[in-house]
Amino acid sequence: MGRDRNSLRPRQGQAVVYAALLFVVVGLMFSLRYCSTPPPGAEKSVVKSGGDTIDVAITYSPMTMYRYADTLGGFSYDLLRELGDSAGLALKFHPVTSTTKALEGLRGGLYDVVVSGMARITDLDSSFVFTSDIYLDKQVLVQRRDSLGDVRFSSQLDLAGAEVLVEGSSPAYWRLRHLSEEIGDSITIHSDFDYTSEQLFIKVAVGEAECAVVNESVARAMVPDYPDVDISTDISFTQFQSWICRRGDSELLNRLNSLIDTFKVSSRYEVILERYGVWSGS
Repeated sequence: MGRDRNSLRPRQGQAVVYAALLFVVVGLMFSLRYCSTPPPGAEKSVVKSGGDTIDVAITYSPMTMYRYADTLGGFSYDLLRELGDSAGLALKFHPVTSTTKALEGLRGGLYDVVVSGMARITDLDSSFVFTSDIYLDKQVLVQRRDSLGDVRFSSQLDLAGAEVLVEGSSPAYWRLRHLSEEIGDSITIHSDFDYTSEQLFIKVAVGEAECAVVNESVARAMVPDYPDVDISTDISFTQFQSWICRRGDSELLNRLNSLIDTFKVSSRYEVILERYGVWSGS
């Protein structure tokens, strides 16, 4: 019997080592996922480029711009690069993690264009104006399934009395305000001004928040990595998504609109749409 107990000790030690290694691996998996987008406050000090260079504030998202290792991509990033190359535009990209801060920079003249997941129906103040529509998207509810695969919110009506997380300055805030009036019950909306929609998705996925509302294109790109997350509940109808310029900068707005409208009838536009699995509405 003593020999049996002694023979178990190395195995128990190995089990502890294996458990520790598993903990490290899981931690690294989460770290890598979080590192695919920068943490809040990661933006460097921005200096206006001047000259003919167009300063573009662009949020981190699968549909705007993402960085993984040495790769840059994203629907809007690729589209802007195509437009720049075709028209000889000098573009400087300023990745940001907050749409609200990007709009503040646009208002102050630091940026010329803000690229984010913004629907054209979003209420903007008089400082801003939308470009021509870029693609179609809608807002969906992000929530976790329980151990039986069920969800708490299976329809918009179930959101009565719920607390929902949205990105600051997101059109999701106004959609939820209107939805609260439609269902005749309160919905507590928490606007996060530091995190992107992608990071809010991760908050829900790891249990830091119960639910959030983000654009479907963002949720659809991320859900394969988080199979316990459900995105089947629509919050809005399909909406046109656009970029944002400063009102009064009509020369840049008209130039961008002309380039967008021309590019949307080209085969290259179809290639980018197919690459990211989005719909133009045309």
